[in-house]
Amino acid sequence: GDTDWDALYKGYDGTVDFPGYPWYKEHMKKYPEAKVILTVRDFDAWYKSVDSTVFRAGPQTPAEKIKMIGKLLSSARARNVVKCIKWFKKVFFAERLQGNFEDKAFAKKFWEDHIAEVKASVPEDKLLVYDVRDGWTPLCKFLGLEEPAEPLPHLNKKENFKAMLPKLMKGEMV
Repeated sequence: GDTDWDALYKGYDGTVDFPGYPWYKEHMKKYPEAKVILTVRDFDAWYKSVDSTVFRAGPQTPAEKIKMIGKLLSSARARNVVKCIKWFKKVFFAERLQGNFEDKAFAKKFWEDHIAEVKASVPEDKLLVYDVRDGWTPLCKFLGLEEPAEPLPHLNKKENFKAMLPKLMKGEMV
C-alpha cells in the first residue's frame, strides 16, 4: 500500500525473510537495482521447521500462559514482539496459506508455487537461487563481495527457536 520503504529501511542495506519477502515485487519496483536471493531447501525440512517454531510460537501450557501474561504486563518490548508474531501469523498462515498450513499437500503446493513465481518474476541477472549448504561462494559471487574467512553462520535453527524468543522479547537480539 503506502509503506514508506525508505523510512523503514533507513540505516539498512536490505531485508531478509519476513517481513520483506511477501512484498519482493514492490521492493523490485522501488529498488530496481536490488538483487533477490531466493533461498531453497528441502520442503519436508522446511515444513517441520515452520511447524515446530513460528506455527506453534506462543505459550502452550497454562503455566506458560500465566508467565506470558506477566511479561506482557511489564514489558512494552514483549508486547511489540507478540504483535509482530501475530501479524506474521495473520499474513503468512491466515492470508497467504489461507488457513491451510496443516494440510501438508496444500502447503507444499504453496511452497512450489512461490518458488516458481519468484523465478518467473525476477530477472535472471537479479536473482540467485541459493541453498545455504553451498556456503559463501555463490552468495559472494552474486553480490560481488570477497568471501569471508570464517564459515557461513547458521544461527536461526529450529533447535534454537525457544531460546531465541525470550532474548528477542528482552531486547537482547535485534
